[in-house]
Amino acid sequence: MILSGKGRYSRYLRPVTILFDVLVITVLFRFFFREHGLNYLHFGAYQIACWGIISYFSGFYAVYRYTTPIKIITKLMGQGILFLLCVIAFFPFAKDTIFSGQAIAEYLLAAFAAITLCKFLTFYYLKRYRVATGSNYRKAVIIGYTQQAIRLKEVFETRPDYGYRFEGFFSDKKTNPDVKGKIADIEAYVQENSIDEIYCSLNEISNTQLKELVEFADINKKTIKFIPDTDGIFAKNLRMDYYEMFPVLSLKKTALHDPFAQMVKRAFDIIFSLLVITLLLSWLTPLLALLIKLESRGPVFFKQSRPGINEKEFFCYKFRSMQINERTEQSVVKNDPRITRIGKFIRKTSLDEMPQFFNVIKGDMSVVGPRPHLWSQNNLYSHRIKKYMVRLYVRPGITGLAQVRGSRGEISSNEDMVFRIKYDVFYIENWSLLLDIKIIIQTVVNIFAGDEKAY
Repeated sequence: MILSGKGRYSRYLRPVTILFDVLVITVLFRFFFREHGLNYLHFGAYQIACWGIISYFSGFYAVYRYTTPIKIITKLMGQGILFLLCVIAFFPFAKDTIFSGQAIAEYLLAAFAAITLCKFLTFYYLKRYRVATGSNYRKAVIIGYTQQAIRLKEVFETRPDYGYRFEGFFSDKKTNPDVKGKIADIEAYVQENSIDEIYCSLNEISNTQLKELVEFADINKKTIKFIPDTDGIFAKNLRMDYYEMFPVLSLKKTALHDPFAQMVKRAFDIIFSLLVITLLLSWLTPLLALLIKLESRGPVFFKQSRPGINEKEFFCYKFRSMQINERTEQSVVKNDPRITRIGKFIRKTSLDEMPQFFNVIKGDMSVVGPRPHLWSQNNLYSHRIKKYMVRLYVRPGITGLAQVRGSRGEISSNEDMVFRIKYDVFYIENWSLLLDIKIIIQTVVNIFAGDEKAY
């Protein structure tokens, strides 16, 4: 099937490549070690874990349309050496396995030959495909009309295999047929013309304009990159890339932009949720259902529409803690008359949130992440608070950093929401699996210690 226009098949390439590599390393070892007494299950799990950890920290899958073949070869060599050491390290602990240096060498040569061939065929085929069909291109504009900006335009035009379509300059200092307008016009132009990437010459933009542009890019999910006008690096959170010999600075993406990190977080969510459902909800649900039914008429579970990842609607499940009422879009306040007696207890102990582990299994939520707000709150604060929409880049969580830092319960002012958003954005920008575990532990501690805002 031929893709046209701006088909984003690229988003599937990295997961597919990861899956192919994992299949190669887990299938081939069965052939080369079939006579060495190797425990396939143990060695397979060990290999996948080692491969994932090495590739995550080495950036093995960080290959882009402008990555050079030399850099790809360097990544392959680094991955191969570290993986070889990990494979060798397994055998001293496998006492019933016959160690064979020849088998290891043949296995790794075959595996990396297949992985290398696949990587380079994919890399070059996609470049040719972009040139031949014009598919999967990105629209780009440049702020500034400097010598460096003109050079970047020439790179876009002379290297169609990079897959960029240059749409024009924006400058307050120059007039030219290629200049589409002033810097103040760029936000409207980007939205009206579905621009993907904004390249910014730092010589032609003020600090205030730059701050507003970064916020605009955050809210509208646009990529912003910077054209260095000197040889210096302007900030430690910038990454230097090269389009041939042309340097471009990019804001570093968060860990949760990385497909492998997303896979790790999703795997943790599923495993943790299954443990909670099996060991806790299996007996707690019938007990709470009986208590809820004895006190008030109505369903045991309460479901409510909430904005999820990318503002996609999903239904959030809870144990019902209120009398049936028509004000479900109204947030809870202290001593709310709608709350039942058993409801007061399960809200205080956060047991009302437990059915959301089924939301996690479904893929609507994560164990840890920004809490899903009411639609009324989402619609109100998305226009009032800068970076509010950043929290919707990830799955909402059953618990979150804002909640364990004391920001839960009633929202009585803009400052309350700003406080939450700061923690949500910090979590997204600094995610790690260890941070998730710390938040879960702190959540449990808070449940037993009591939280005055839990009502």
